[in-house]
Amino acid sequence: MTAARVLMFLLFGTDSRSGILFMLLFIAGLYRIFTKSGVKGYLAFIPWVREYQLSLCAGREPDGRFYAFSSFLANCFSVSSLLLAGRQQQELKLLLVILTLSCALIHYIYGLRVFSGLIEVYGVRRRWIWFFLSSLTSWIPLLIWGFDSRYRPGWQVAELDSAMDQIAMHGNARVMENGLTVNLEERTVTEFFRKKALLRDIHLAIPQGHMVLLLGGSGAGKTTFLNAVNGYEKAKAEVMINGTNMYTQYRRMQYEVGFVPQQEMMRDKDTVLNTLLDAARLRLPREIPADSRRKRVDEVMDIFGLTPVRYSLVEKLSGGQKKRLSISIEYISNPSLFILDEPDSGLDGVMARELFRHLRAAADTGKIVIVITHTPDRVIDLFDDVIVLAKDSARTGRLAFYGTIEEARKFFGHDKMEEIVKSVNTAEEGGEGRADEFVKKYAERSAEVQYG
Repeated sequence: MTAARVLMFLLFGTDSRSGILFMLLFIAGLYRIFTKSGVKGYLAFIPWVREYQLSLCAGREPDGRFYAFSSFLANCFSVSSLLLAGRQQQELKLLLVILTLSCALIHYIYGLRVFSGLIEVYGVRRRWIWFFLSSLTSWIPLLIWGFDSRYRPGWQVAELDSAMDQIAMHGNARVMENGLTVNLEERTVTEFFRKKALLRDIHLAIPQGHMVLLLGGSGAGKTTFLNAVNGYEKAKAEVMINGTNMYTQYRRMQYEVGFVPQQEMMRDKDTVLNTLLDAARLRLPREIPADSRRKRVDEVMDIFGLTPVRYSLVEKLSGGQKKRLSISIEYISNPSLFILDEPDSGLDGVMARELFRHLRAAADTGKIVIVITHTPDRVIDLFDDVIVLAKDSARTGRLAFYGTIEEARKFFGHDKMEEIVKSVNTAEEGGEGRADEFVKKYAERSAEVQYG
């Protein structure tokens, strides 16, 4: 008997006859909704998958992840409670009940968000949401919208991807012998049984000696892009540094890229000098003699203003000095490309500017420096170019702009970089929701430049 109840919970989320009946009606409506929206109808019969697919039909994919996962967890906890039936484990049973109710509440909240999106897609009145407040009635609108030919979705799931696929840059960036060239077709992952493009169609070339700002809202793919550039997460792309392919020659090229994450990983009880000497022993070729390594350490300390504190313990350094030391560790190998993820995090304006002034000096030696920062306007005068990534309507990271700071201001019609980010952010993120507009505009601009 318990095995049958467990099966019912896994398939329908309930073991009562009335609950199963309502769920079957819900699934029947989903089947028709899916086929109308261009989703395979049989997915309506697969637990947890159907919740996610429904969110795609509703244009609420991020909410769908929570909607599906909370359903999975609630069912798992319910099944665990059934398996413990009759056993003297009251505390564990109580915990499972609490967890089940918590997941059910999350499932309910995100379900309403998904159904709200579905109402918008079908262009019906908001009062339909009342049917979705209870599992006893949630099947009614699905059956009506699904089987009544008068109700049609505003768009199909595949249309978002195909519409944005038509907005593409023409041709690849020309490979530079002295600089960074990125020709990225796409970076994809598989999530919830569906191939998802994280990045698509990014082509750019950065000359040596340029300091570049990387902008984009949350989820626009900034970190994914940098990971693709440095070879940590390979994409369907060609990444060339000074004419050499980063992917095919990765073992040789990995020391040509310095990457500084947000987190500082240094031993507090070491001095600045010993920290950099250790880094030199690890990152420079073994055949380099000790006096040459020491000379390189002295050069890096001078570039980043650490010579006065060379004998100080790491724990005694100021926040800005620690940041510069963290950067120096990566810079010790003399990389051609230097990538920094929010190096000014936690620093005040004065300390941040001092840090970026040192990065500017590094770029002036012929390095390419790419920086992510959430407060770009206080140091924008130190940058040469800006890359703007935007999340399009298909929620894929796209290139919305690459060029000089002044060109970016004219292109977006904003003087401040933070206003540019706001213009491409979605309305849900407090932005203007103009990502598709600028992606298309930049693609057309690139075509004009290429073909005259």
